Amino acid sequence: MTAALGPKTDARRHHDPSVRGFASDNYAGVHPEVLAAIALANDGHQVAYGEDQYTEHLQRIMHSHFGSAAEAFPVFNGTGANVTALQALTDRWGAVICAESAHINVDEGGAPERMGGLKLLTVATPDGKLTPELIDRQAWGWEDEHRAMPQVVSITQNTELGTVYTVDEVKAIVEHAHSKGMKVHLDGARIANAAASLDVPMRAFTSAAGVDVISYGGTKNGMMFGEAVVVLNPDAVSHMKHLRKLSMQLASKMRFVSVQLEALLAKDLWLRNARHANTMAQRLAAGVRGVDGVEILYPVQANAVFARLPHEVSRRLQERFRFYFWDEAAGDVRWMCSFDTTEDDVDAFLQALKEEMAR
Repeated sequence: MTAALGPKTDARRHHDPSVRGFASDNYAGVHPEVLAAIALANDGHQVAYGEDQYTEHLQRIMHSHFGSAAEAFPVFNGTGANVTALQALTDRWGAVICAESAHINVDEGGAPERMGGLKLLTVATPDGKLTPELIDRQAWGWEDEHRAMPQVVSITQNTELGTVYTVDEVKAIVEHAHSKGMKVHLDGARIANAAASLDVPMRAFTSAAGVDVISYGGTKNGMMFGEAVVVLNPDAVSHMKHLRKLSMQLASKMRFVSVQLEALLAKDLWLRNARHANTMAQRLAAGVRGVDGVEILYPVQANAVFARLPHEVSRRLQERFRFYFWDEAAGDVRWMCSFDTTEDDVDAFLQALKEEMAR
């Protein structure tokens, strides 16, 4: 008699779940509520390519956060979101003004320029934040056919240096950009952390501030994969759905991206996760300030701590905890906290830091 077939797997755990690190919030796993949502959406059949009920419901959730004009286009990843959004905002001869430290300039392998077919015009900033005055260093030459035309200002909230734009700072940038005929894109890979830091709704520094398009980040805040391009100003873009497909960002089983975003945004999971990560970064920063010979480089306003310490100390510490150099020549490092970072994780790291500094 043949045994009944049931769910089984030969998969094994290939890692030690007790190993913790501060390298990236992408190192964290998936929040249990997000995993449960994926399982909930898994039964039965749903229409492919975004015509499913989960993606339809996601639009109503996005309206509750960003206003009735908002339209979400789920995508696979953050680079895909940024490249798709920036293509939608620029002509073939267009350029995007951004901070020199911007993710689109430093960490996307040239994708905005190579795949998006646009030019990045970068500006050095002391803290990762653009200002109207800094923007004007590149906002010129619209009628000069020898120069790529500035059409978009792209800001990151929070920035790649862990700093956060205030609502008024974003409004000033938007007003300045729009006055010069440019549009504004917000890279929101850690948008939840920024909102938690400012203690304001996400709409306060996006739709209410006049931002045209955002790249909404979920992976760093507890999702398995996926982000979304959220169009806040429909008049600023054209043919977004065609650009998403052209950019290889159209998921056939889109419900599994949409339901993750729903799990984050339908209630307050996005905010709980972000507040916790930010709180752990504050705990880490407070402990680091008590260690002689370690300098915190930027204000700790979200879930990142940037520090400078002796190179050999960092190398030894990396053997105990994973983290990255930000500028190895200068001895600068970045420590990231996640939604699942614990107080014990932070305290163990601080103890290891003190021990290595004392050697």
